[in-house]
Amino acid sequence: MRETATSPPDAPQLTHQHRELLDEMLDKWSLQILDALCGKSLRFNELRRAIPVVTQKSLTTALRRLERNGMVQRRIVGTRPIAVEYGITPLGKTLQGLIDALLLWSTVTLPEVERARTQFDAQQE
Repeated sequence: MRETATSPPDAPQLTHQHRELLDEMLDKWSLQILDALCGKSLRFNELRRAIPVVTQKSLTTALRRLERNGMVQRRIVGTRPIAVEYGITPLGKTLQGLIDALLLWSTVTLPEVERARTQFDAQQE
C-alpha cells in the first residue's frame, strides 16, 4: 500500500509568490553573497574577491535582487573615490540559520548524492 503524507490544513502552500522568492534566494550566487555578508559589510570589490568566480555583471544583478527583496542594504561610503558597501539587513540575517542548515545538509548528504549520480550515469550508458 502506498503511503501519502498529508499536510495540516493550516500548512503554507507553495504559491507562485513563494516559488519566485525561493528562486531568487536560492539562485547561483545569492547564498554565497548572503553567507559572505553575514560576517560583515563588504565593498563591492571585497565581495568579488570573496566569490572569485562571479562576474561583475552577475554580482551586480544578484545584489540588486537581494536589495529589492530587503535582504541586503547598499550604503554609499563617503570616501574618495566614493565607494559602495553592502551589508546584510535584519531580515537577511534571518536566513543565516537556514543557509547553515543547507550547507550542513549538503555536506552530510554529498557522498550519498555522488553515489546516486554515479549509479544513474552508469545506467544511462
